[in-house]
Amino acid sequence: MRYAIYFAPEPASPLAELAARWIGRDAATGKAVQQPDFDGLGADELAGITGPARRYGFHATLKAPFRLAEGLSDRDLVQAMEKFCAGRSRFVIEGVKVGSIDSFVALLPYGDVNELNGFASEVVGAFDGCRAELTESEIERRNPEQLSLAELRNLMRWGYPYVFDCFRFHMTLTSRVPDKDRERVLIAARQHFAPVTEQEFSIDALTLFVEPEPGAPFEIHSRTPLAHGLHRKTA
Repeated sequence: MRYAIYFAPEPASPLAELAARWIGRDAATGKAVQQPDFDGLGADELAGITGPARRYGFHATLKAPFRLAEGLSDRDLVQAMEKFCAGRSRFVIEGVKVGSIDSFVALLPYGDVNELNGFASEVVGAFDGCRAELTESEIERRNPEQLSLAELRNLMRWGYPYVFDCFRFHMTLTSRVPDKDRERVLIAARQHFAPVTEQEFSIDALTLFVEPEPGAPFEIHSRTPLAHGLHRKTA
């Protein structure tokens, strides 16, 4: 069994509902959701490019999937999350927009992301004691020969390459999309997510996802709100 600490929108929120329709599954209920047809992107093609996103559930990675350290239980992890969140305030970023990152289509933040990046780094460090060391096979699955030196160091120290200076907040919508097809997918995604993009976006909780067995879809285990009220940076 593996766990992951993600940012995910509140279940049944407009963003969560739009995302579930796009990827074809709601990680809060575990139920399949019918995917839409777009001009230039049919439901069958959409299903094909959203397979990994469907399995992992809609999210932005903060602490990537890990096995629990020996002697810990999921209750220990939940308690650690509750303690962490009790000392943190909710905050906002200017908004999110549909874009591409390394040939994936995703929702990406815009505006000042320094607070967001700092928060993500705190999460990585705060929960590392809950993580079992990577096995050789887990390391190999990350294709270490393709990583930069900084990414490789992160993998070996923190269990995931894309943390700290290598981190880029994103909520994945597709698998890799070939250059020739990407614009069609971007157009459809921009149309679909238009009701929730380019408006203030709140980082308000940590969500614990669980993979019950290898290869199984990730499910939402629990959502822990950041305890303190929303704050905004002053000019």
